[in-house]
Amino acid sequence: MTKTAIISDKAKAVGPYSLGIASGNYVHFSGQIPLDAMSGKIVDGDIAAQTEQVFDNLETVLQAAGLTMNNVIKMTVFLTDMGDFAAVNEVYKSHVSEPYPARSAIGVAALPLGADVEIEMIAYKDKS
Repeated sequence: MTKTAIISDKAKAVGPYSLGIASGNYVHFSGQIPLDAMSGKIVDGDIAAQTEQVFDNLETVLQAAGLTMNNVIKMTVFLTDMGDFAAVNEVYKSHVSEPYPARSAIGVAALPLGADVEIEMIAYKDKS
């Protein structure tokens, strides 16, 4: 099995992990939190603002892999407050299109750096 790390100078990992790993036609992306890569801090604002930053980060790592949201086949959303589900869905709908990726939403006690939302994804790249 060949593994290739996805690297971007516009996105930042906050631990010893890769932003993404490509293997075969699949790319598995680590979760993105609403981290501003320039400041190294969580963006200010409500859950919608945090989710917008998460999608900016997701799109940055997708671009680094030569992909777009159209390549995403599965997303997992982690929320510290399931009461934010509807607001996250509104932002989500503005960044993905039908057919929507498969998705799970999971309530968690805490996320890195005090984030309220984190999203990870799997994408498929047709190599034909």
